[in-house]
Amino acid sequence: MVSVKLYSAQSCPFCAMARNFFKGAGVEFEDIDMSKDPDAAEEMVRKSGKMLIPQIEIGDTIIVGFDEEAIKRELGIDV
Repeated sequence: MVSVKLYSAQSCPFCAMARNFFKGAGVEFEDIDMSKDPDAAEEMVRKSGKMLIPQIEIGDTIIVGFDEEAIKRELGIDV
C-alpha cells in the first residue's frame, strides 16, 4: 500500500476525524504532530503551499483538510 502521512495537531478536531478514519479503515499512517515538529511543519508548507491542518499526504498527492471522499479515492477503498 502507498505511504500515508497525516500532518496534524492534538487540538485539531478534523485531525482526530482523519485519525479515526484511518484506524477504522485499517490504513497504516504516520501521524506527524506539527506542534512538536517545526521542521515537519516547514516541509508540509513547502509541499502544499498552505499552513492548514490536517494535511494528508498519500503517495505524491496532498489533500488539505479532512476530505473523506478524496482520501478514499486516493487509497482506492470503499469504507
